[in-house]
Amino acid sequence: MSEQRIEEIISNVLSGEALKNALDFAEYLRANEMIVNGAEISYNGKPACYMHLDNSEEYPGPWTIWTEGNYSGEHKDIPMDKHMKEIAWANVNICADCGAVCSPGTLKVIFGKEFDNVCSADMAFYTPNADILECVKKLLTMRKLAILAES
Repeated sequence: MSEQRIEEIISNVLSGEALKNALDFAEYLRANEMIVNGAEISYNGKPACYMHLDNSEEYPGPWTIWTEGNYSGEHKDIPMDKHMKEIAWANVNICADCGAVCSPGTLKVIFGKEFDNVCSADMAFYTPNADILECVKKLLTMRKLAILAES
């Protein structure tokens, strides 16, 4: 999925509220200089998250976002209130032993709460609504700041 075509792909796959939310997410990505290259969304050449879009009604379709990064604590410039933390915790991605490098998952702390058998992509957001996307945007902003700090 190329950066130039993301809105076209979104429009061909989603409809209704999901379409509106995904187009808003695409706008967020552009405004934050995040580049869509296939399933990977990167910032400054480093992965920020991964996104899957297709016409399937089975997971991970039609739309899933997997976060990348360390979310053991908050970033000082991006406060996470209790509601946002609960959204993150509800979407922790437990390893399904798919054969990827994380199998069988690891113990991780996400915003102060421990989770066992977590996939290398800490969180998976399946067809996120507007409220959940606000959490995803905060997570990606944290990731962006972490990438900038590494530079």
